[in-house]
Amino acid sequence: MDYVSALVPPVVMAAFFIGLVVTIVKSQGGPNKAKEDAVVDAALARTQSARQQGGDPVA
Repeated sequence: MDYVSALVPPVVMAAFFIGLVVTIVKSQGGPNKAKEDAVVDAALARTQSARQQGGDPVA
């Protein structure tokens, strides 16, 4: 029975990891993709404009 207790943690972690990957892949795209892209583009634009004005808030 020692082999069962030795194999359970890796199997549980593998199952959790597979579930995590599946969830991430399924959540990509979809109806909110444009909204998420717009939020990222706005954040990048703010960062670039702050750097061009002489302030470097991210560094």
